[in-house]
Amino acid sequence: MDNPVLAEVTRGSTVESRHRGAAIVVDADGAVVLSLGDVERPVFPRSAVKALQALPLLESGAADRYGLTPAEIALAVASHSGEELHAETSLAMLKKARRDAGCLECGAHWPMGEAAARALAKAGREPSALNNNCSGKHAGFVCLSCGLDEDPAGYVKADHKVQQAVRAALEEVTGAAHKAELSGTDGCSIPTYAVPLKALALGFARFGTGNGLGPNRADAARRIREAVAANPFMVAGTGRFDTRFMEIFGARAFIKTGAEGVYCGTLPELGYGIALKCDDGAARATEIAMAALVERFLPRQDGDEAAFAPFRETVMKNWNGIEVGRVRAAEALRA
Repeated sequence: MDNPVLAEVTRGSTVESRHRGAAIVVDADGAVVLSLGDVERPVFPRSAVKALQALPLLESGAADRYGLTPAEIALAVASHSGEELHAETSLAMLKKARRDAGCLECGAHWPMGEAAARALAKAGREPSALNNNCSGKHAGFVCLSCGLDEDPAGYVKADHKVQQAVRAALEEVTGAAHKAELSGTDGCSIPTYAVPLKALALGFARFGTGNGLGPNRADAARRIREAVAANPFMVAGTGRFDTRFMEIFGARAFIKTGAEGVYCGTLPELGYGIALKCDDGAARATEIAMAALVERFLPRQDGDEAAFAPFRETVMKNWNGIEVGRVRAAEALRA
């Protein structure tokens, strides 16, 4: 199957590039609302499923045992920019479990946010694992491990109790088997499993509504959504798409990006789950595509027309600040 075009890049008035991919919207019963392209092909969701990976942290009671705040819960589902507040919050989570940054097994990299990276370099400091965009998720894994009275060492391995709990949650929420033969290693060293977009959309429909989930898991999902809506900065960072979007739409829409062109989200008012992937892995295309799908289905409120305006197209400028083109959603998403 040839996947349809999800996003177009213009230069002047001419389409210069096209990004193909697949997208699906389903409700919590699995009924398909919209399907474009090959939504049955297994894909690695990467960081797009961090909210589902965080469910055991709350379900187990570990989040309450260590008194994690809503901001800290939001950071546990983040792909953050490595700004100072992100790093400080990751460390605070670890300290609550009487651990330190030496427990993190995600690796160190320079902050994703340019300003944060420049500030760190200007101060003559090297990046640590706290600056890793996944440090909040990993701090959550450490808290989960300690809450289970398990040694956190090796918590990134598939056979560790933490990853067994995460895999079980992913399978139960999405309804898809997370098979070892379709697994890989994520950028932050935890296992990642390839599953169909249709299953991911179902998982997020359930995450957004609690339908099909037990009471404890439904409550955990609600708390994660509320934490993110109240602390959107923690999920990404200054100027980042997810943060900007959820600062405006709050609890009405939860969206989360993943590497290699994957995006997942939920519209709790409708009970819809959304999953998409651009074939070429381009983030510039997935952001526009996700915004277009949310705008297409989100029930309208006063002010929404203006609120969506900044997300409909991305303006591209050259080094002289001259506008040279735009990234926009393709007709298939806007129909």
